[in-house]
Amino acid sequence: MSEQQPPNRRARLREQTTAEIKATALELMAAGGPDAIALRAIAREMGMTAGAVYSYFATRDDLVTTLIGDVYTAAVASAESARDAVSDADPGARIMAWALAMRGWALENPEGFRLVYGDPVPGYQAPEEGAGKEAELRACTGLLDLVAAAWPTAAALQSDSRRYEWTDFDPVLAAHAQADFPGLPPEALALTLRVWGRMHGLVALEIYGHLRALAHDPAAVYRDEMEDLVASLGLGAGAGAETETETE
Repeated sequence: MSEQQPPNRRARLREQTTAEIKATALELMAAGGPDAIALRAIAREMGMTAGAVYSYFATRDDLVTTLIGDVYTAAVASAESARDAVSDADPGARIMAWALAMRGWALENPEGFRLVYGDPVPGYQAPEEGAGKEAELRACTGLLDLVAAAWPTAAALQSDSRRYEWTDFDPVLAAHAQADFPGLPPEALALTLRVWGRMHGLVALEIYGHLRALAHDPAAVYRDEMEDLVASLGLGAGAGAETETETE
């Protein structure tokens, strides 16, 4: 079997320019909000002609789709790596590890968090398929796996919750949930989405600058909230999630 050849100079330059275009787009977004992402503005920032930028991304939406896929995939990969570093025997610690990793990623990549979870880019039409959708599904099924490990203990603590049907959810997500977790009821998927909401609520407040004005130690507030979340599922946080990398 022949060894794969390294990319030639032209391919390397194209890859570097593509990365710079994406980085510039996020910088513009950080300075001017989602509607600041424009191919002509990126061209001006980079000292390129608009036509040259269009040879990399045919439309603004193509660029936004690529950005969402990149940042969302990176976020989920970070959470999965943190989760997988903790033993399956400690589901509470695995949930905590996922949550802390997502907060850490968001603090290191605030523009990416805002692009995925914040204000939509005006006029942007997301495609039905693509890396962003795949990452979103990975995030949902990854969290569902964590909730499944806490079931039925968590179910007993949620006994007063309403009943759900699989038709209450996105059909693609519901199909994956049923295939990957046979026997798990749709109520578990509803609980997963609630867990997701609790994980991201405080992070969103922090990223948008609301939490730090009210709390001197947002990390402590977040950890307390996640410990309460884990306890609400009938689990303990465990020793496996004690280490957190802070980015303040």
